[in-house]
Amino acid sequence: MPKDWAGVDLHLDLDTSGGRRAGLERALRAAIGTGRIAPGAPVPSTRALAGHLGLSRGTVTAAYDQLTAEGYLTAIPGSGTRVAEAATRGSPRPPAAEPDEPGAPVHDLLPGRPDLSTFPSSAWLRSTRRVLASAPPGAHALGDPRGRPELREALAGYLGRARGAHADPARIVITSGYAQSLGLLATVLAGAGPVAMEEPGHPFHRAIVRRAGLDIVPLAVDDLGARPGGLDRAGIAVLTPAHQYPAGATLAPDRRRAFTTWARDTGGVLIEDDYDGEFRFDRQPVGALQGTAPDHIVYGGTTSKTLGPALRLAWLVLPAHLVEPFAEAKRLADAHTQSLAQLVLADLIDTHAYDRHVRASRLRYRRRRDLLVETLRARVPHVRVLGIAAGLHALVLLPPDGPGEDEIMRRAASRDLALMPLRDHWQDPAGRPRGFIVGYSTPLGPTYPAALDALCAVLA
Repeated sequence: MPKDWAGVDLHLDLDTSGGRRAGLERALRAAIGTGRIAPGAPVPSTRALAGHLGLSRGTVTAAYDQLTAEGYLTAIPGSGTRVAEAATRGSPRPPAAEPDEPGAPVHDLLPGRPDLSTFPSSAWLRSTRRVLASAPPGAHALGDPRGRPELREALAGYLGRARGAHADPARIVITSGYAQSLGLLATVLAGAGPVAMEEPGHPFHRAIVRRAGLDIVPLAVDDLGARPGGLDRAGIAVLTPAHQYPAGATLAPDRRRAFTTWARDTGGVLIEDDYDGEFRFDRQPVGALQGTAPDHIVYGGTTSKTLGPALRLAWLVLPAHLVEPFAEAKRLADAHTQSLAQLVLADLIDTHAYDRHVRASRLRYRRRRDLLVETLRARVPHVRVLGIAAGLHALVLLPPDGPGEDEIMRRAASRDLALMPLRDHWQDPAGRPRGFIVGYSTPLGPTYPAALDALCAVLA
């Protein structure tokens, strides 16, 4: 018998009022018959189970022999004893879940995540093995709330060369996702006044700011990005300058200067959400705004769009005066973002596997965006696609005289197509343009053409 099988744990409700062996047999039949022990699963060795239950080994051996004769167990010489494949008498187990949650739509064009089927599993596994082989024992304990020094060092180099950020490792804090980054910032900056946020903008991010008790000042967005008007009423501004969400514009140079001048002159704090800055398709990505005023801008990044949102890995590069208060807020929130994933990400960056994955993803998403634009132009010419060639989503505007968002959502539901209406991104949607944010990165690779077919059908 393999040595590790002796350590298999098994909880049994043992009633020995009718005899120890009979009670053990009843308990095993119940555990197997209800599916609590799965077909094919190993059971403990007779020695281990006898010691655990306080029975003689002979009693356990006799019970195993009886259940083997009844077909509940199967004994394979040299391989131990397992639950027989056809032993479960109860309801069959449901099939293993697909990558998406139960009830997921057949066609998913919601924005917000990459193609999860392209997660770099092999590279992640190689990095994990290296990390586990070399990580010191302290890596498994709570440490600096700012995060592992290995990842902060790796990010400082990566953000400097890839995004043009001024990223001193001492000013980087690792967080459990951008939502936590923004929520903790709102708490730390609560006394700085209202928060200027883009209009339209991310409704979830607005909710996070409001939950912290801060008022929101809308910043109108056009083809040149967010307009600086309204900053005189705010002490904080949250921007997506590289690729505005959801309209898709890049912040124009004169507006970049206007925002940074406001921060320098007033002491206001700019929060740069660089959620998908690596994914520019038609030219070199625009550098981070933070690089122009690192003492006044908080830079936020995340792996949610490059690797996957479930990793819950994000980072902030903070002005020096905000590092300690933010690190303390992080410590009080959850003490520390889990270390293993931080170390693996650091290894991915140091070995350039992360860069290779981003480059491959950039090419893949460029092709997807091109196909989306070409398909809509050919088959649904009355809609308009906004935004630069970048990111993981496109804004599709509906004509003012055609079906509205409610009608399109009804059609989409009939075809099991998930779409994100634009209306939720306005603070006040009355009289605003109507449309949908199409996440062309979300469908798993082979399903993308069928999702576009469904989109064209509901927009036609």
